[in-house]
Amino acid sequence: MAVVLPFRDINVHASASRYAFTSASSPSAPSLVVDRPTGDIRLNDGALLGTKRVSSIAGILGIIKLRLDKYIIVITKAQPMGRLKGHMVYKVIATEFLPLRERPLHDPDEDNYLSLLKNTIKTGPMYFSYSLDITSSFQRQAQSSVSLPLWKRADDRFFWNRFIQTDLIDFRTGGGSGGSHQRQQNTQQPGADPYILPVMFGMMEIANTAIKGTPLTFVLITRRSRHRVGTRYFSRGIDEQGHVSNFNETEQVVILNDATGGLGGFAGSGMHNGKMGGNDRLEVQVMSYVQTRGSIPLYWAEISNLHYCPGLQIHGIDSAIPASMKHFDEQIRLYGDNILINLVKQNGREEPIKTAYERVLRTLVTQPIERKHADDVSDEKFRSLEPGQKQQKFDRLKYLYFDFHNETKGLRWHRVQLLLDQMGDALVKQQYFRGIALPGDHFGRLEVRNEQTGVARTNCMDCLDRTNLVQSMLGRWALNRMLIDAGILNPGESASDDEAFENVFRNIWADNADVVSKSYSGTGALKTDFTRTSKRTKAGMLQDLSNSISRYISNNFTDGPKQDGFDLFVGAYLPSASNIGSTLLFVDRRPILIQSIPYVLAASIFMVLIATFTRRLPDAAILPLRIFVIFWFVVGIWCFQFIYSHGMLYVNWPRLNPLPWATEGYNEALGKVRKDKVIGKWVDRRHERGASSARLGYLEEGKKRIE
Repeated sequence: MAVVLPFRDINVHASASRYAFTSASSPSAPSLVVDRPTGDIRLNDGALLGTKRVSSIAGILGIIKLRLDKYIIVITKAQPMGRLKGHMVYKVIATEFLPLRERPLHDPDEDNYLSLLKNTIKTGPMYFSYSLDITSSFQRQAQSSVSLPLWKRADDRFFWNRFIQTDLIDFRTGGGSGGSHQRQQNTQQPGADPYILPVMFGMMEIANTAIKGTPLTFVLITRRSRHRVGTRYFSRGIDEQGHVSNFNETEQVVILNDATGGLGGFAGSGMHNGKMGGNDRLEVQVMSYVQTRGSIPLYWAEISNLHYCPGLQIHGIDSAIPASMKHFDEQIRLYGDNILINLVKQNGREEPIKTAYERVLRTLVTQPIERKHADDVSDEKFRSLEPGQKQQKFDRLKYLYFDFHNETKGLRWHRVQLLLDQMGDALVKQQYFRGIALPGDHFGRLEVRNEQTGVARTNCMDCLDRTNLVQSMLGRWALNRMLIDAGILNPGESASDDEAFENVFRNIWADNADVVSKSYSGTGALKTDFTRTSKRTKAGMLQDLSNSISRYISNNFTDGPKQDGFDLFVGAYLPSASNIGSTLLFVDRRPILIQSIPYVLAASIFMVLIATFTRRLPDAAILPLRIFVIFWFVVGIWCFQFIYSHGMLYVNWPRLNPLPWATEGYNEALGKVRKDKVIGKWVDRRHERGASSARLGYLEEGKKRIE
């Protein structure tokens, strides 16, 4: 059985008429040719004439069309991260954009698109493997056929570069993205399979460690979904297809008797007679436990307005039920029984979202049975909701609310154990995946001994800090159960008893918290000092303060371009080739007076500081100086108050896919400015950046691509 894997050593050849990609280790394989400037794709079995070798690359990330040109994005540098069952995993370090033609026109929007894409790729941790499907959990890998090309085995949710691989995949499947002859024949092109490289976005750490003297490989993988991707305040809740924001699948893996966990050698070179490293006595075991996190599946949003706590809006509870059904239908199909762990606050600004979520779940399950537990600390310590009968697929949902805020108040993080105790038999019933390497199998397949039949889906408001702490506790519980079942630990023992391993475990989970948080909120997670050391420290509190300030700045002033970069990369926005050079998307269309107020504020601060700290002459009059300081101080206070009161005018919103509620809020804030007694009459009505007439062109260009 032939296994088709991506090429590891691709050479790029360039000429004025085409780019050609060849594999040095497979000289008989056809070369992939992309014609310039048309972008037509074809395979070539003969010699490449008229081209010269430019460089070697690690792989083709994809092809994307912007306003003026198409670009081939190639991976120029990749860092080895470690081995999973003998397969090397790499992290994308550097990329390069190869234009299909030299641009005869200069277009500012094209430059902005390129900048957004490059920043998205640079800041996003992306991983790939030439021989292992890292987009899928080990359980899903065991259920797929290794005879399929790697890209066909990839999980569509976590195939992060799926959109920009569309041209290559369409060419491969005869979908019509090749040359004119290819479109007429509509034939399959299996020779293109080795050039299609699936990439995962998220977190990956591989640690070779030991517990009680038993060596093992401890791995933590978090895969971020490419659907409804975005930033903290610009992507919340669910869409009509049932995709939720910030959906991540986290898989904790333990591999026993794996002698190929280092960084050296070729993937699979340590396999002999089905045993890694040639050890004929011990079989390679893979044990994994999967969890998920994702935004509460409702139509809701938090609207940035420069206030530290933005306004919460829930857009119809009953209207979200069909989308929630789609979401949970997929979750049940993929993972089995779902324990829905909700960690939001039961009062204050988070209470409405909790109430709405529970209302939707009461609609989904049959004859819901609710139980509420209270104590002196909280009047709603737990709330459980489960079906009274098992009559339909949604009766596989079990809801469990935990009053995280009150129960852990005063740094009592250990009280999260109460949640695990409450989950009880439902947690045990989920089990975990366990597979054994097949003897003599050169493809690394596993014989399944046990399957995970359910999943814990955890959420808080952001699905970041609280969620990660609970997930690490669930990971610890699953790890202890795996090691006891494997005979490494005795009943009653814990992996945390081994101090060296405990340090590895804590730091990897803290790293996971930081990576997930940075991709969604722009900063590392909060309270990771406790995750790393089991203690709350002054340095950790100062770091949390710094992260909170950075989050505020990022969410209000830098997340707009970040959201635009995500939308471009995953295909949520398609640039239009019309009106090149005339319709500029990234121009600030706010009235000039509103744009100038932050500069006046900065100038007033500067003037006050200069007047305060500049040395005066001995005989200088003090009264004019005081009047000068008071004047600029009053101006500064007024500017600050104006900006804070009309915050929606100063948030850096996404430009490519405008948010309807943001446009409404912007227009409302602009209307308030026109009524301002000081500057209202000076605001020009002809330059409304947020007006619907100014947005129609963007909405037309922002149509979603249906794959």
